Amino acid sequence: MHEHCPVCGQKYELETGFWFGTGYVSYALAVAFSVATLIAYWVFFGLSWNDNSVFIWLGVNGVLLVLLQPWLMRISRVIYLYFFVYYDESTAELPDK
Repeated sequence: MHEHCPVCGQKYELETGFWFGTGYVSYALAVAFSVATLIAYWVFFGLSWNDNSVFIWLGVNGVLLVLLQPWLMRISRVIYLYFFVYYDESTAELPDK
């Protein structure tokens, strides 16, 4: 990840340990994804303890979460940065540095 924005020069790491909070955002995204896959699995395949379909969903969901972890990490950093840095539209028109 770059230290500064290539357009406006905004420093990304505002203070030491700034990105530690992204773990909470990433966790919330993973929970939301898991709930969405649970509902989709329940609607399309049905969910029952009798045929162990819950464990099949858990396995598929776990594999999907591992595969999506790089994307979840990046998007959680973007969402966390939006909490603390105001976007100014006039900086989009600045010439590249």
